[in-house]
Amino acid sequence: MDIRAEFGLRVKELRARSGMSQEMLAYRSRLDRTYISGVERGERNVSLVNIERIAAALDVPLQYMFSNERFSANPAYQQKDFKVPFLERFQYRMDGDSRLLTFQVSGLLTPKDVDYMSSTLLGICSAFREGELRVFVDHRDMKGADGEPVVYSPEVAERAVAFQERLNIYSSKVVVLCNSEFMVHQLNRVTTESGIHSIHLFGPDKETVGKAYQLLDINGNDLIRNAP
Repeated sequence: MDIRAEFGLRVKELRARSGMSQEMLAYRSRLDRTYISGVERGERNVSLVNIERIAAALDVPLQYMFSNERFSANPAYQQKDFKVPFLERFQYRMDGDSRLLTFQVSGLLTPKDVDYMSSTLLGICSAFREGELRVFVDHRDMKGADGEPVVYSPEVAERAVAFQERLNIYSSKVVVLCNSEFMVHQLNRVTTESGIHSIHLFGPDKETVGKAYQLLDINGNDLIRNAP
């Protein structure tokens, strides 16, 4: 495949899996929409400066644009991705004795879902002192209706920053299991903005869950279990 077409497909798949339109990516990268369209069609010789702008708009480092981690270019955040109600895809546990809050989300999030999750979890956290809790998050099943990994949309990421800023008051450590390297990079940016101390893990389940247990100094978890 022509290198321009290959890079264009890469931009399209990352944009699609983060729920962005071409207009949104153009706005975030400070480029014209017709330019982004031309890039995705493989019609542009993209400069390094513009590759860097596109990468930043997608919340990934420059080198990730050339990673072997690939996805479907099917658009995410479509109506079919929300057939299952959020309350059936969101689970949480609070272990008061060990001061461990665990929550798990499957499928996609809307800004309204983040607001609900924030209100629910922060209400629980308010019973504890500042910096008293450890937080364990499982995003491995954040996938679209096509079974492909999905990352936060820009609107969801914005709400996530606000949620984490408030959660940071109560948390001493946060560990997040991610569905892809793409999500790791995006959450690195989100947590940099929020200031929360968070570690993002991606890899084989047995390895990453075991690493999370170690980081949180726990032997197991009722909600997020290690692979056999």
